Amino acid sequence: MNDVTSHAPSAVALPDRFIHLLSSMIRSPSVVGAEHSFFRVLQRELEERGANVTWYEGVLVAQGDEPNSVMFSAHIDRHGLICTGPNEFQYAAFVSGARSDLLGNSVSEQLMKKIVNRFESESVYAYEPWSGAYRGQGLIDRAYICEFRNNLIFELKGLDHLVAGTPVAFRDNLKNKKGALIGQLDNVITAAALVYLFELGFKGTAFFTAQEEAGKSWRYLLEWFRRFGHSTNQLIVVDTSPYPDFETAKQQTLVLRNRDANAVFNTELTRKLVDICEANHFTYQFKDKYVEQQNVLAKQRGDEPASLGSTEMGRIISASNGLVDGTTLQIPTSGYHTLSESAPVESVAGFLKVLTDLATLN
Repeated sequence: MNDVTSHAPSAVALPDRFIHLLSSMIRSPSVVGAEHSFFRVLQRELEERGANVTWYEGVLVAQGDEPNSVMFSAHIDRHGLICTGPNEFQYAAFVSGARSDLLGNSVSEQLMKKIVNRFESESVYAYEPWSGAYRGQGLIDRAYICEFRNNLIFELKGLDHLVAGTPVAFRDNLKNKKGALIGQLDNVITAAALVYLFELGFKGTAFFTAQEEAGKSWRYLLEWFRRFGHSTNQLIVVDTSPYPDFETAKQQTLVLRNRDANAVFNTELTRKLVDICEANHFTYQFKDKYVEQQNVLAKQRGDEPASLGSTEMGRIISASNGLVDGTTLQIPTSGYHTLSESAPVESVAGFLKVLTDLATLN
């Protein structure tokens, strides 16, 4: 089987109700480690669509009438800043993850060192983490890696009144132009898709996890399965997947994985995703194979190889001793971890179609 299939999907339009939902959710802040106010937003949206919603530490669980029929998981945290002192702000994922320095051994850290200068003059706003109450707006004056702390530091204009511990989100609006959805999509776009499934009558289970960008979400999810799980917990984790530019992202409709740096994924469930993609003539690529191919080229150039990535799925498989198994389904994007992350409309439409096929919804 080729790494990327040869079929191309026809042009499609996204449902207006999904776009409206995503547009609303992307304006609700959910900085890593300060997601509680976004959980409140999710609870309202899900209960309005008939879901049974339960909160646990670090995970919100929404269930329909047949909760074991299919299980999806999306993380709901987005990158932002945390005030760590007078007019001093740090990258929230590293603070939440208790990372005191950048070791350069993760995809997120490697990316941040590359895009440190992209945040200058970006608009931001502060909020109360529990209520979501607005605490003021400002601009990023500069961002730099402190040579003494070896960490990413931000200085802002207009928010010097904030006290340590206050989250600061990037101000964002969804844009739909030139065949792409554009915004801080990771990972509100797949969270919105799972909420939208309940509008269509979804009967399974959807997990919404916190602090994935800090490497903690899998722990919260595993605790739920240890409380309530059965022996055949087949989970599909949904997310975005980064590519170097939009043209490369468009070369496949969806992104699958055989494995990540932690574990091999469930082969039967992965094959089921392949079958659905092929039945709908959606192109797909295995991201692990793509990274391996790029690393061969990097080695020839004398560059450092890229990581296979450490996903929520791989970590929970590795740590659960067989209790939880599954695979991933991802939307290819460019501009990863920025306010200009771009997802091809065809990929988003294909993603929704695969979800509805898995859930046997029209």
